[in-house]
Amino acid sequence: RRLQHRLDKVLARLHILEGLLIAYLNIDEVIEIIRTEDKPKEELMSRFALTDKQAEAILELKLRHLAKLEEMKLTGEQDELNKEREKLETLLGSDRRLKTLIKKELLADAENYGDERRSPIVERSEAKALSERDLTPAEAVTVVLSKKGWVRSAKGHDIEGDKLSYKSGDSYLASAEGKSNQPVVFLDTSGKSFSCEAHLLPSARSQGEPLTGRFSLVAGENVEHVLMARDESHLLLASDAGYGFVCQFSDLVSRNKNGKAIITLPTGAKILPPNRVNNLQQDKVVVISNEGRMLVFPVADLPQLSKGKGNKLISIPALRAQSREEYVVALATAAPDKAITLIAGKRKLTLKPADLEHYYGERGRRGNKLPRGLQRVDEIVVEENKDS
Repeated sequence: RRLQHRLDKVLARLHILEGLLIAYLNIDEVIEIIRTEDKPKEELMSRFALTDKQAEAILELKLRHLAKLEEMKLTGEQDELNKEREKLETLLGSDRRLKTLIKKELLADAENYGDERRSPIVERSEAKALSERDLTPAEAVTVVLSKKGWVRSAKGHDIEGDKLSYKSGDSYLASAEGKSNQPVVFLDTSGKSFSCEAHLLPSARSQGEPLTGRFSLVAGENVEHVLMARDESHLLLASDAGYGFVCQFSDLVSRNKNGKAIITLPTGAKILPPNRVNNLQQDKVVVISNEGRMLVFPVADLPQLSKGKGNKLISIPALRAQSREEYVVALATAAPDKAITLIAGKRKLTLKPADLEHYYGERGRRGNKLPRGLQRVDEIVVEENKDS
């Protein structure tokens, strides 16, 4: 628009110059018309084929501008304007030339007037609607599960689940600690996972509500485990038939009321309590069978799956596992520098990392026998961090 505006001005001036030059070429005749005619403007227009503007410009000429020098100035101005007109028409007739001109002018302005940017440019992700979880405050909570499948949520992490009141014939089964804005995952005896938001669970001041009201559990199946963790946290899932795999907590979350099939259980097998894996490359797995055999191997030897049966942890013949003659009784994960304590009835045995070397082996092997009197292990307790 700026160039077009300038081109219009140039063309208008050239038009006037063309009329003035005609007047200079016929100066005597023009003077005669002006002196003798009653309407000199119309006479000039008809005599020399001039436009209204050209005739008006001639009539407004002052006597001192009639000199020969003025004619030369007009001719020079006309030549310069013609060159400018050609240049402007060339620019306006080419998009490429226009863009090049704009680029040069912007760079020149930036060089002359530019300075360092004073407000930073921040690239943000696309705006999304906030979910109810995003608006929920992150408070410490403990979700408590009873043996008959009733669940409730208590504020804080210092809750003793076995000290809470339960309905007649019911008692404490399991609990999980987390945040009120995290999902809670429940695992049933068939290997399915069910989940809901922690802040939607009833308060621990009541006796809770049955999970059968929230989820469609298959008849004969019961919820046995409750979990809370960050989505990216890793867990070891296993069956007592001796198979297992590592998955992420997010793999267990399901919005389906019918649940989500997670772990495939061999015939007669049961799901073991899930174990947290803190370091996929360094943590070790400790697995013990009911025959008192213990095997220790790296977590890294297990596959990472979102669901399935997994790989063999410890060698248990399929027929013996199916008939429940032999099965896994205890499973734990621990850092390589942590000691573990085996609890067998009233007896305890603490094994330091050096003591565990005797039980190290390849994943899927039979393992080595534990000392007499400690072969019926009930639980594996991993040494806690000193700063926890």
